[in-house]
This record gives sequence, C-alpha cells and structure tokens, in this order.
Amino acid sequence: MASQAAAFPGKRGWSPQARREAMWAYAFLGPAFFFLFVLILFPILFAFWISLHDWSLIPRDFPLIGLKNYIEAAGDSLTVKSLRNTLVYTVGAVPVSMALSLILALIMNQDKLPFRTGFRTAYFIPVITSWVAVSFVWVWMFEPRFGLVNSFLGLFGITGIKWLASPFWALPAIMIVAIWKGLGYNMVIFLAGLQGIPRELHEAAKIDGANRWQGFWHITFPLLNPTIVFITVTAVIGSLQVFTPAVIMTTVQGEAGGPINSTRVMVYHIYSTAFRYNRLGYGAALAFLLFALILVITLVQLRLTQREVEYS
Repeated sequence: MASQAAAFPGKRGWSPQARREAMWAYAFLGPAFFFLFVLILFPILFAFWISLHDWSLIPRDFPLIGLKNYIEAAGDSLTVKSLRNTLVYTVGAVPVSMALSLILALIMNQDKLPFRTGFRTAYFIPVITSWVAVSFVWVWMFEPRFGLVNSFLGLFGITGIKWLASPFWALPAIMIVAIWKGLGYNMVIFLAGLQGIPRELHEAAKIDGANRWQGFWHITFPLLNPTIVFITVTAVIGSLQVFTPAVIMTTVQGEAGGPINSTRVMVYHIYSTAFRYNRLGYGAALAFLLFALILVITLVQLRLTQREVEYS
C-alpha cells in the first residue's frame, strides 16, 4: 500500500519524497520556463498587440485600429513585390542548392577519393564565414569591369552583365552567393544521411545486377527521405527569412533593396517599414504575415514529403 501511495500521490496525498522530487523538478525547469515566457512568448504576444495599433517609436497615443494594418498590407504594392522577390529567391536558390549539395555529398562519400577530408573542410569553410564578409567579397567579384565573375564569363564570350547594378541580374546574383555559401552545410547533412544507409543494401543490389543509377534511384534516394525533408524545410525557412546578403550587397551599390526594389525581400521590407519609416504597428503586422506564410509552407512541405522509411 505504501508503494502504491508513492506511485499515485494524488490518491493518498503527496509524500515528502514526492514533494522533494517535484520541487527539484520545478527548480531545474524554472530557468527554461523563464526564458520561454519572458524572452519568447511575451515578445510574440506584445508584437501582435502592437500590430493592432498605430504604433511608432515617438511617445504619443497609440490608437487601436484592429486589422487595418493587415488589410493595408494585402493591398500594398511594395509589400507584394517584396513577397514576390522572397518567393522567387526561395524557389530559385533552394532546389539548386540541394541538388548540388547532394552531388557533392555523393562524391565526398567515396572511400577512394584522395584528400577527401581536405575537400570536405574546404567546402564547409564558407558556412562558418560571416555573411557580411562574404557579401563584401562577392560585391567585388561581381564588379562589371574588373570582377572575377565577368572575367571568367568573358572567356566564353559572355560580356556586359552588370549584376548588382541591373534590376534583372541583382536577385540572381544574391541567389548565387547564397547557394555557394550553403553548399557545405547541406553537404554535411547529406553525408550523415548517406552514411546511415546500410551498405549491404547496395551490395545486394549489385549482386542482382543493378547499376549505379538504379542503386541510387531505388535505394539511396528513398532512404534519404528524412534527410531531404529536414534540409528542404530548414532551407526554405531560411530563404524566406533572407536579409543580410540582400541588404549588404545592394547597399554597397548605393541602394539597399535595389536597384528599383528588385532585391527588396520581405525581412528587409519589415525592417525598413518599422525602423526607417517609424511604422512599428505596420511592420509588426508584416512580420506576422511572413510568419503565417512560413508556417503554411512548412506544413505543406511536411505533408507532401514525409513518408515511412525502413532500413531493413
């Protein structure tokens, strides 16, 4: 009976040991709850409260305007363009980055590849390099007359691309930098997924007469599904939140988000609206619209890509 009372304290009352264990549990959970509620949940709720007001940094009355900021955002041409630029960036950069990273991972997974560790390190160095430093280096590389990119393209007869000074080429230039910088990270994740696939499956497939392509398509690719889901979801979320390269690389050219707002992405639009034009309420509403978009896209991705995987 005593053991049953200790196991189910609700029936017989809390024993001293159960109270001590509960106190210690809450003592250890207290800091985590503090950070969760004070530093995460409260700012989110307060930001939503701000989005329902005509809020600014100037001390004055902040009238409640309800959903007016959200309605204004739906009809704002600059918001629509910023959202379109963000989606174009995401759709253009993520699939290319994943495909190249998977190819690199397949190459780096070869046991007989010489200097394999050195190559892996070299591809991962851009990942740990500051986005600001990377942006400044690529601004110089995209320089129309003396940059390395145009000098290389000139060997093939391609000239005259102005890159960051062109409304057509500015966003693709930023996408190229993002793809290059993210290759190493995605490659490492793919490598972990590849090394988790039992080699016996490939050996059995070879015995049955399967070639490399058949082994990849029918064994490697299906068993990489959890890795692909993870990389796809995280890469899309990161791309929808792109900020630093779009701002740094275009500011050096004289106009952040330019030329002609061709690289004005959603996060920069939120920042500019809230802190440059002092419309915190409208900026908060834009932030929640971006959050809703990320949430919907993530749920759709998980719904479409997740499936059962067996390794035996």
